[in-house]
Amino acid sequence: MGYECPVCATPQADRRHLADHLAVTAMTHDGDHADWLDEHVPDWSEHSPQELGATVADHAPTAEYDRVFEDTVGSRGDDHGRGHGHSHGTDASPATVVADAARDDGRGELTDADRSVIEEARTLTRRMLDDEGDEDVERRGRTATAADDGTDGSEDE
Repeated sequence: MGYECPVCATPQADRRHLADHLAVTAMTHDGDHADWLDEHVPDWSEHSPQELGATVADHAPTAEYDRVFEDTVGSRGDDHGRGHGHSHGTDASPATVVADAARDDGRGELTDADRSVIEEARTLTRRMLDDEGDEDVERRGRTATAADDGTDGSEDE
């Protein structure tokens, strides 16, 4: 048994998942979920997930779901002690597992604009990390020079 989101009817495994769904959707997409929370729990952003879950569950219909919720059955790669002779991709990074799960649900299809934004973010991240590496090399160089000449390596001397 679980709960049905009172806004979009998306199934949720329990009160905590319902609270997380409502809050995250309200914060990332705003609109109907935020309006619903503002109406039913005006100070919702100040509640812990457990508190919010207890409150919103009172307003959400309970429902029986035939589906097994992914986070209640272990992680991908967990053979659940059955040792059935094949791998479930245990070497995958968490980001890959999340992306794969999203695609499995029919979500995660990227548009050309999405791909462009992701590539730009990767490029900026690489530059940032390269710049930090350059600063570390520069800092180490100042420290080595300071050790040679007896100063503390700061530029104030």
